Amino acid sequence: MHDDFGMTSPEGLPTSGTGPLLARASNGQPLRQQIFEKIRAEGQTSRADMSRALTVSPGSVTALTSDLIALGLVQQVETQTREGSRGRPRVGLEVVSDAHRVIGIKIGDQAHTAVIADFSGAVMAEASRPARPGQQTPEAQLKEIDALLGDLSRVSGMPLSAVSAIGVGIAGMVDHASGIVAWSPRIAGRDYPLKSVMEQRFACPVHVDNDTNMLTLAELWFGAGRAMPDFVVVTIEHGVGMGMVLGNRLFRGTRGMGLELGHTKVQFDGALCRCGQRGCLEAYVADYALVREAATVLHGTDTTDPRSLLAQLYAEATDGNAAARAIFDRASRYLAMGLANVMQILDPELVIISGERMQYDYLYSAEMQADVEALVLDSGRPAARIETHAWGDMIWARGASALALTAITDQLLGEVA
Repeated sequence: MHDDFGMTSPEGLPTSGTGPLLARASNGQPLRQQIFEKIRAEGQTSRADMSRALTVSPGSVTALTSDLIALGLVQQVETQTREGSRGRPRVGLEVVSDAHRVIGIKIGDQAHTAVIADFSGAVMAEASRPARPGQQTPEAQLKEIDALLGDLSRVSGMPLSAVSAIGVGIAGMVDHASGIVAWSPRIAGRDYPLKSVMEQRFACPVHVDNDTNMLTLAELWFGAGRAMPDFVVVTIEHGVGMGMVLGNRLFRGTRGMGLELGHTKVQFDGALCRCGQRGCLEAYVADYALVREAATVLHGTDTTDPRSLLAQLYAEATDGNAAARAIFDRASRYLAMGLANVMQILDPELVIISGERMQYDYLYSAEMQADVEALVLDSGRPAARIETHAWGDMIWARGASALALTAITDQLLGEVA
């Protein structure tokens, strides 16, 4: 773990290229696709560098990059020679950014966000709209998405018809393969076929996944996970989520709905969770759980604005209100329990804590660190590092754009997702 266990910023991370810097476990992935993804990850690279990085013969790299150039996915560019050297400029390779465009959407509790990205993964435009609170009917949720995409089209000047795929992240239990939302705090009812409904509505391929998986993809494509084969992301916002990367690939579980850390049980017959069950970790850590208890401390305070109420509760705690502080202390202990369980079961190299609640230091305090360390079995070896990342709302949508880019790449270059 980090000794200081303080909040870190994603700034200063690699900015050249997008996507995993390490080769994915291929599972039959064609070499042509591995080469393309290496070019996108590096931003700009040479045939010789790829030959060394992928341990592939120069002749194979030359033949396969020629194929990618013929497909209009990669182009040759002149790069600078070394300072003071003579001769012709070196020839590099980079992704043809305008080969495809994708949209990434995060359906959120407080706001919906969206980005348009080019085929290199660079963001071209973004948009955000406030979300209606609570569960919505499917049609009401689709209308909010309609409005969001309308905003994005106006900002970018690009019609939806110019987009090759849409990635969508939404809270809840999502079957990625079928695009069915088994349950979500955003959509009323069960087993809603969000993928097929959106594809019919927008005449575009749509790929749906749990929103925490989208933040995990964002770390894998744009953040601290780019050069790491295995790591875990824990999010704390209106709910508690978890995503995991194994072998540079997103892990979803057998049915695509695993890693629901927020709904692991920490107390028999405990507090009521928004999923309808009792004793879930989320029911003690998520913002709605804290707001639920705030009424016992903030007497006579307007409770119609949960964000404001949580901010007031935190202000009371920092000003010395013992009852308010006890609410946050309990949440911190339960979070430590959840993180310790993750570390004990999975033994990851890195655990990233992220989300809107990172503005409150009880989530990464020295006391929380001490609780985690006390709960994890001492193996005599270095424990998992824990980092806290203060990403903004738009990064979730950018992770959803990576989901769409992955799907297009698999379709074009041979791997079936």
